[in-house]
Amino acid sequence: MIVTTTQSIEGKRITDYRGIVVGEAIMGANVVRDFFAGITDIVGGRSGAYEAKLQDARDTAMRELEHRAAAMGANAVVGVDLDYEVVGDSMLMVSVSGTAVVVD
Repeated sequence: MIVTTTQSIEGKRITDYRGIVVGEAIMGANVVRDFFAGITDIVGGRSGAYEAKLQDARDTAMRELEHRAAAMGANAVVGVDLDYEVVGDSMLMVSVSGTAVVVD
């Protein structure tokens, strides 16, 4: 599955548009991770725990996007956009959307 933020794929021709496709992931962070991330925020530096959680959520959303596109008969997704939101006190939502297409 080709997934790209561009509207076209170099060397490929879009032969069919299957529709908008979306993948989402909502991940919670645990209390211990929140505590240590808070300490990192106070003393400076990067929060490895949150970065790992963000990567996990992004990977999950991308897999879901690809799965849904394949179910629509697509072999590529163009115009992909990633959005990040905080839900509640400690939930992270990653949403990925794009247009499912068939390319040759």
